[in-house]
Amino acid sequence: MSQRVAILLSGGGSNMVKLAESMVGDHPARPVLVLSNDPAAGGLERAREMGIPTAAVDHRPFRGDRAAFEAALSAPLEAARPDIVCLAGFMRVLTEGFTRRWQGRMLNIHPSLLPKYRGLNTHARAIEAGDAEAGCSVHEVTAELDDGPLLGQARVPVRPDDTPATLAARVLAQEHILYPAVLRRFAAGDRTPVLLP
Repeated sequence: MSQRVAILLSGGGSNMVKLAESMVGDHPARPVLVLSNDPAAGGLERAREMGIPTAAVDHRPFRGDRAAFEAALSAPLEAARPDIVCLAGFMRVLTEGFTRRWQGRMLNIHPSLLPKYRGLNTHARAIEAGDAEAGCSVHEVTAELDDGPLLGQARVPVRPDDTPATLAARVLAQEHILYPAVLRRFAAGDRTPVLLP
C-alpha cells in the first residue's frame, strides 16, 4: 500500500515537481494533493499538468487570524487523507496546533545547513558570515521554526564571487536531489539522514 503524500507550496513548485516525478515505479509513496496558500501559485498549474489534484486556500482574507486560516487549510488536506505532508516552499509559519496534528509525518526543506540560518535570507547571511559552505536541509516539522529532527543535508561550496542569487541557484539544484531522496527513505519507514557531499 503506497504512502499518500500531500505537498504544500506557495510559489512555482520546482521542489514539488521533483518530488512528484520521483514518486513512480517502486517508490513507496504517491502524490495525492498539491495545496497552496496562493490561488495564483505557479506550482498549482504544474501539478494539474501532472495530473495531481490541487486545492488553494488564500491566506489574505484571514489576515491576523492564523487559526482560522489553518482551519480552512486543513479541510482539503484532511480530505486527501495524506500519510505524509511535504512543505515545499510553503511560505506561511504554521502554529503549534497545526504542526502537532502532523508531527512525525510532516517534512520541510530549508535552504541552509540547519541549525544555521533559520528563517529567511539564508544565502545572504551565509555569504555575509564568510561561510565556506552553504546548502540545504530536510527536517521533520515541529512547532519551532525550521527546527525538528534532521532527515538530510546537502552541502554546496560558497565561491568568492557568489551573490545570494548565484548561491541560491546552486543550492536549489541540490534541493531537487536531496528532497526526493529523503522522501523515498522516509516513506519506507527509514529516518536515517541522507547526507550528500
